[in-house]
Amino acid sequence: MKKLFSRPDGLTPTLMRYCPGCGHGIVHRMIGELLVELDIRERAVGIAPVGCSVFADEYFNCDMIQPPHGRGPAVSTGIKRSRPDCIVFSYQGDGDLAAIGTAEIVHAAARNENITVIFINNAIFGMTGGQMAPTTLPGMKSTTSVKGRDIKKQGYPMKICEMLASLDGPYYLERCSVHTPKNVIKTKKALKIAFLNQVNEKGFSLIEILSMCPTGWGITPVEAKKYIEEAMKPYYPLGVFRDRSKEDA
Repeated sequence: MKKLFSRPDGLTPTLMRYCPGCGHGIVHRMIGELLVELDIRERAVGIAPVGCSVFADEYFNCDMIQPPHGRGPAVSTGIKRSRPDCIVFSYQGDGDLAAIGTAEIVHAAARNENITVIFINNAIFGMTGGQMAPTTLPGMKSTTSVKGRDIKKQGYPMKICEMLASLDGPYYLERCSVHTPKNVIKTKKALKIAFLNQVNEKGFSLIEILSMCPTGWGITPVEAKKYIEEAMKPYYPLGVFRDRSKEDA
């Protein structure tokens, strides 16, 4: 019998420990596939975040480094500048990138560092108990905003792609999602572009991915997919926010 589906060589045989319905596993698989399809696994260096995907170094079948919280872009910069032959990707959540690591991502983008950043936006701090994150939607409930995020008290959510698009530096910025098969296909294409931009020495690429967090949101996996479609996408519209390849054409 012909085998039609299996684990890509870009992932280890380690059992993933994510909650049912979480989007991390979907994104991990796409990255694992691309590491092989683009023939970059042997020279890839992944930067694991502090957050739900803190164990990413166990899952990706390439060299991995665990930096301090939020310092993924800085560590990526150091690796890339000292070993430009490496393909460096920083895998980060909304706490790691949009809270403690805000300055790191802004300045890496402004310098147009030749790295690839994968930003998982599930609008909540999943690992630490479902607290409000910088990306939590207005009115969205969390363990630290039990009545919903009040913009008068807690301010507005941060829109990372829009913010970085205001800088001159970034080469490629796109926001995607993994809540439907169609969007998964689009997200893999965006990730491929981001990796190829680095291979071709174009500069900084960030792919923001809207991801489900049924546990943190307190809903079922099916309801979580519906929440992305009806609540997150209107606030965080999908699409390309910067593509300097058009300037190169």
